[in-house]
Parts: sequence; structure tokens; C-alpha cells
Amino acid sequence: MIDNHYKNLAIFIHLSTFSRFIIPFGNFIGPIVLWGANKNKSEFVDKHGKQAINFQMSIFLYAIIIGTISVPFFIFKLFDGMSVFDFRGFNNFHINIGEPSPLLYIGGGLGVLAVIAFIIELALIVKASISARDGQLYNYPLTINFLK
Repeated sequence: MIDNHYKNLAIFIHLSTFSRFIIPFGNFIGPIVLWGANKNKSEFVDKHGKQAINFQMSIFLYAIIIGTISVPFFIFKLFDGMSVFDFRGFNNFHINIGEPSPLLYIGGGLGVLAVIAFIIELALIVKASISARDGQLYNYPLTINFLK
């Protein structure tokens, strides 16, 4: 039987990832502080802390990958037709929305994918918190185990 105190700590570890909406990098700071202070007190808290931190690091890595892929598509479309050596090209700089290109569709599709992934991330954090409340271990899907 797991003590309610340790269940609450595990819940707060998962929910502390929402602190990123208030504090920059709060999704890393909150779980690391709570997990680091309590990892030796309970194996339950230790496993939930590692899962929460691994999930946040995995999400950060996936966001960097999606951003790295999608941003160049927008940049290539934005500066399409400008000469590198013609510095007067900014005089006629405008964005033509009337002619969308495949690059814009690919970049936009990746942006939509990022929004959907964000919504799924929020749902998984809530699900992990509920599992911690019920005294069960939760393994986030598609998580790279940086901490074992």
C-alpha cells in the first residue's frame, strides 16, 4: 500500500510541468526539484519523477525536430525570388498569399501536427496524474528514457 503523501508527491510532480505557463522552463524545474528532494524516500515517487522528466525532455526534443524541419519551409517561401547579392530586394518585399506553394503546405501541416501534439501532451500529463492518484505507475508513450 502506497502512502497518500507519496501519491500526492507523484501527482504534484506530473502537474508541476504546467508551471511552464508561468515560469520559463518550469516544466523541467518543477519536476526536477520535487523529484530530487523526494526520490530517496519512495520508489513510487522516484519512478513517477523519472517518467515525468523523461517525457518532458522527449517532448522538448520532438519540438526541436519539428521546428527544425518546418521553419525552413516558411523561410524558403518568404524569401523566394530574392537575390542574395541584390540588397535593394527589400524595397519590393511583400508576401503574396494568393499563390500558396507546396512548401507552405508542408510547413503548415507540421505546425498543425505540433498543435495536436501539444494537446495530446496535456492529456497525457493529466492521465499520468490520475494514475499517480490511484497508486499506479504510468509510462508515457513515445518517451525516451534519459533517466533510468
